[in-house]
Parts: sequence; C-alpha cells; structure tokens
Amino acid sequence: MKYQTPLAKAHGLGSAKTGTHHWWMQRVTAVALIPLSFWVILFIQQLFHASYPEMKQWLSSPFNLGLLLSWAFVSFYHAAIGLQVVIEDYLSPTWLKITIVWMVKLAFLGGAITALVLAIRIAVSAG
Repeated sequence: MKYQTPLAKAHGLGSAKTGTHHWWMQRVTAVALIPLSFWVILFIQQLFHASYPEMKQWLSSPFNLGLLLSWAFVSFYHAAIGLQVVIEDYLSPTWLKITIVWMVKLAFLGGAITALVLAIRIAVSAG
C-alpha cells in the first residue's frame, strides 16, 4: 500500500506539457495575422493592376519581401498548430494521432520553405 498525497498521485499525469504554449502561440499568431493579412490583401489587389515586372520590382523591396515572408511563415505556423489541436482532440489511436501530426508538420514546413524559396527567387530576379 502506497501512502501518497493527491498531488503526488497526479504528478506526471494529465495535460501539463505544451498545451498552454500552443494556446498562446495560436493567439499570438492570430493577432500577428491581422495586420499582415491586410497587407496581403493590398498586395493581391496590386497583382490585378500591375504588370509582372512591376510586381517583381515591388517585391524586391526588403520591406515588402519581409512582410510577404512573415505572412507566409506566420500563416503556415498558425494553420499547423490549429490542425494539430484538432487532430489531438478528435483522433483516439495514439499511433495514428502522432503519425498525422508529423505529416501535417512536415507538409506545412515544406509549404513554408517553398514560399521562402519562391519569394526570394522572384525578388532576386528583379535586380
């Protein structure tokens, strides 16, 4: 027979890992996406009215390139965290949950790297 306090029995059990961090990061990225999304909307509106060389020139600005890359990385990270929460909440087999979370993380990492490479290629070719 073990004599343990309720706190000792609960130690190491339950959700005391990264849930709070994920919750905060979901909120921080959501707040960061508000002004970045307004900028992206303006960027997309310009796409309809400017020629390709004009857009390349516009994107070669470090400020605009930085904002585009920031929007891409923040939105990919925000979406990955959100999907991870949904997967963890609604899938019960642990092996399936872990596998799908890793697949989602790899897919969004690949998308973020692709966005980085393509935006830098366009910006560098403008010079």
